[in-house]
Amino acid sequence: MRPGGPRLLVAARARDDLRSTVGARLPKVGWAFRSELASAEWGSVEAMLVGSARRELAEVDFATMPRLRFVQQLYTGVDGFPFERLPASVRVAGNVGGYAPFVAEHAVALAMAAARDLPRSFSMVREGKLRPAPVHRLIHGRVAAVLGYGEIGRGIAQRMTGLGAEIVGVNRSGRMAPGVARMYPADRLREALAGAEFVFEARPLTRTTARSIARAELEAMSPTGVFVNVGRAGTVDEAELFAHLQSHPEFRAALDVWWGERFDDARLEEPFPFAALPNLLGSPHCAAAGPGVESYALDRALDNLVRFFSGEEPRFVVDRTEYEPSVPAARDPGRPDGTTSTPGPAPNP
Repeated sequence: MRPGGPRLLVAARARDDLRSTVGARLPKVGWAFRSELASAEWGSVEAMLVGSARRELAEVDFATMPRLRFVQQLYTGVDGFPFERLPASVRVAGNVGGYAPFVAEHAVALAMAAARDLPRSFSMVREGKLRPAPVHRLIHGRVAAVLGYGEIGRGIAQRMTGLGAEIVGVNRSGRMAPGVARMYPADRLREALAGAEFVFEARPLTRTTARSIARAELEAMSPTGVFVNVGRAGTVDEAELFAHLQSHPEFRAALDVWWGERFDDARLEEPFPFAALPNLLGSPHCAAAGPGVESYALDRALDNLVRFFSGEEPRFVVDRTEYEPSVPAARDPGRPDGTTSTPGPAPNP
């Protein structure tokens, strides 16, 4: 640390691997863990690296950091970030792409497992049955709509293209991007969903995406379609999805994100009995879990901090008006997400 105090404050659990990596990537930048430094010593801080904003920033008084100009999250999503406590001059960036390869891989795994009805297939094997064979939904030659064509969305599109799907994308502007046959702007969501046999939700939870998938959007999808959500649970109307799965037994859903996530005690408390539905497949918000994931994500976050301290423009600075006032997240803490949301053993990315 420089004699004048730290320029970077790391608000995350103090770990040896994090300590060595930050030191190696920013050797000329004085820094400290928040837990190891009294708030009276924060006056020199220009940037922060934050893990779970909900947990790590709960007791932070930003008035103690008058030089603060930039906050970089370790996780991807910024829904639930306390923007209202942060001066308007401070920019915030999510770790966009930090978990993308792993979440995209999991999304396609969920799609394939749901499409091939693997849980029922395994039940048949356990019971010693060969027939009747489960009803398969094939990917080859089908249309896959990818909602949110960022790093995760592009990763999903690449993998689904390799399996023979035709890709339809949705982004904010509708501007074409590599890998899609058609791209739709956000305000033409239903048109993009029309007849899609596979739908991947990978959008962030913002004021405009919250509960944007409801009855009409679900009805627009193929009645024998497969819906996969690895983005944020809050972009989907929970009651409408449950009702749709009940009334459309041929429709299938595969979810990695949930409305009743309780990360503080590692519990999932869903008021709707999704797990009892035969056409629902799920995983416990673990799309970004795996060996090497945390190191990969940390490197991506530090890339942006290197840019900041080098005088370059940081990437992926969010438009805070999309989140102010904060999107209600009481029942969808996201990937603190997810997650981003916790990716890996930490609490979406």
